[in-house]
Amino acid sequence: MSIEASVGKDLIEQLIDGTIDAENATRLLKMDRKDKDRFINYIAVLQERVSWEDQILMRLGDKVYIVINADKQRVAKCECGHEFCDYRKNWKLACKIRTRRTLEEMQQVYDPTPAVPEPGWQEIREFFCPNCASQLAVEVVAPGYPIVFEMLPDLDKFYREYLGRPLEDESSEWYQDQTHSVTQQWAAKAS
Repeated sequence: MSIEASVGKDLIEQLIDGTIDAENATRLLKMDRKDKDRFINYIAVLQERVSWEDQILMRLGDKVYIVINADKQRVAKCECGHEFCDYRKNWKLACKIRTRRTLEEMQQVYDPTPAVPEPGWQEIREFFCPNCASQLAVEVVAPGYPIVFEMLPDLDKFYREYLGRPLEDESSEWYQDQTHSVTQQWAAKAS
């Protein structure tokens, strides 16, 4: 049976807050397809909850968004208002990073002991906003592994083809990983 209904902002607020009841959660899970308005309503709810005016295009994490800022640039931005960088660059490279390498350091955040990553084989990287100090991401990776760039969404295609709402600044240049420019700057400063 097909359930075709729009999901209102009040229900989306409950989803975000974790207060949705079991009946509505089940109803949402059984919907054949997400309605296009659900994303628009989701963004509207997020927009109402931040203190800044920049237009949110997509949420990347609990407190990280892709926005169009006052300079008409697409940037990764923290909920506190801190702009990390162009969204095509790995925003984690603009964070404060804590790396846990020893067993003692890892046991502070992992319990029970069998779940603790193995020092020498893995390390824990914690990424913090340099402005508000919120922890924004965590990686457990092999030592020396590059910082993971989790997502570079094709916003133009998503807004144009799925939502039917093309972005005003649409360009094929937006969907290009620019992270290498950050590491090139670091190399130039080091030499």
